[in-house]
Amino acid sequence: MTLPIKDNDLVRTRWSSGDEKDYFKVFNPATGAINKIVAGASVTELNAAVAAAKKAFDLDWRHRTCQERAQYLLKAADAVAVHADELAEILCSENGKTVQDARMFDVEFCINVFRYFASLIVNEAGEFRQQGSINATIIREPFGVVGAILPFNWPPIHTGGKLAPALATGNTLVMKPGDQTPLTVMRIIEILQDVFPPDVIHVVPAAGSAVPTALVEHPDVRKISFTGSPGGGVAVSKAGAATFTNLSLELGGKNALLVFEDADMDRAVEDALEAGVFNKGEACTAGSRLVVHEKVHDAFVQRLSAAYEKIVSGDGTDNATHVGPQVSAVQQKRVLEYIELGQKEGATVAAQGSLPSDPSLKNGFFVTPTLFTDVKPQMRIAKEEIFGPVQVVLKFSTYDEAIQIVNGTDFGLVCGIYTQDSALQWRATRDVDAGMVLVNNYFRAVLGTPFGGVKGSGQAREHCEETLREFTWAKNIRVPSGIGKVPQWRAIKDCF
Repeated sequence: MTLPIKDNDLVRTRWSSGDEKDYFKVFNPATGAINKIVAGASVTELNAAVAAAKKAFDLDWRHRTCQERAQYLLKAADAVAVHADELAEILCSENGKTVQDARMFDVEFCINVFRYFASLIVNEAGEFRQQGSINATIIREPFGVVGAILPFNWPPIHTGGKLAPALATGNTLVMKPGDQTPLTVMRIIEILQDVFPPDVIHVVPAAGSAVPTALVEHPDVRKISFTGSPGGGVAVSKAGAATFTNLSLELGGKNALLVFEDADMDRAVEDALEAGVFNKGEACTAGSRLVVHEKVHDAFVQRLSAAYEKIVSGDGTDNATHVGPQVSAVQQKRVLEYIELGQKEGATVAAQGSLPSDPSLKNGFFVTPTLFTDVKPQMRIAKEEIFGPVQVVLKFSTYDEAIQIVNGTDFGLVCGIYTQDSALQWRATRDVDAGMVLVNNYFRAVLGTPFGGVKGSGQAREHCEETLREFTWAKNIRVPSGIGKVPQWRAIKDCF
């Protein structure tokens, strides 16, 4: 594409191809204007980045002690913290979320996840088994070069969430950010390249499928950590099959809040609003389905509708803004089409927020937060991931009906359960298909405990001690113990 480019508009990395056909635009979602133009990478640059990462792995990083790697992670956390406000502003400018949320949630998590994995890896230990005539030592080995493919919704969280455990366990890493929001990731990597030894981490921004496909298929990339849509997960799985690449997949969600008749209504309604509208609904953990007992349905909807009408949409740099724009015009169109579809399916728009009145935001990618009632489980708006500030209310009368509704999608990431009955809490937590079950809360900052789902939501477990296993493989080293004779095949005696 031919673009009128000013020097301060163009952003390059070490792995920019220099060919204008690899350039791509990054927009300011609040105004719809071009924010920056990124000089992206081609497959040639990707291959060079992988080669550099492999050399750094072979000659340096894999040989560092766990104590050394922990110290690097702590320095990484400190470096990100110094630039926290800057990163929040960059994120707002390309993603649309508010600066306050970007700083408080995204950037803060990135800082803390480095510190968390530093605390884990410093005490890294293998396993020992005394098995009679054999002593078995089991150690964890790094894969080598890890490829990380990121979505657009939480760039600092996904950057730190993949970098920290991968580096902690001795891998090097090549990261491909979402093409809608590459700037924050590029800046974080730039900051961290001054912390880590040369070529341990790389970023290869690119639009289209060629570069991420080549990353997955590269014979020297032995591990892929992917966060994105279920369709993207299928594509990654197919691409990685030929090289038997180890995969971690974090995919979508169509999460439910299950509200029983004895629920604390204040908490349930407040959490419902946060679950659906926080981060503009652009979250795999968004609570987009509200499964409410018929006896409290009307009161629940009335209170939630009143809250919807108070939501303030606007520019994320404005402290009064609750909800920013969708990340792109494509995403805006997708969400608006689902709102139209819901009405065609027979659902009722029970409440909506407002759009910004500022004329400077008229071309922004805004969507009115929307609450649907009269929704049936078979409707597409009740089954498909919308990834925007849209929630549906589904009414139930019996426990079995409620569980059937909750489990009636292809996803299984999060479920919120609201009841004061402890026996019912435990029963429901076991019956719902969800990797994370939140009882009488919808607090999704789960650092230190497993983050991940089942079914179409993926199979990886991130942000926890188990994640260290996601980025390593087990090596079983077996040595004679000196206790007794090591068993042999019976024919050996006859042949020797």
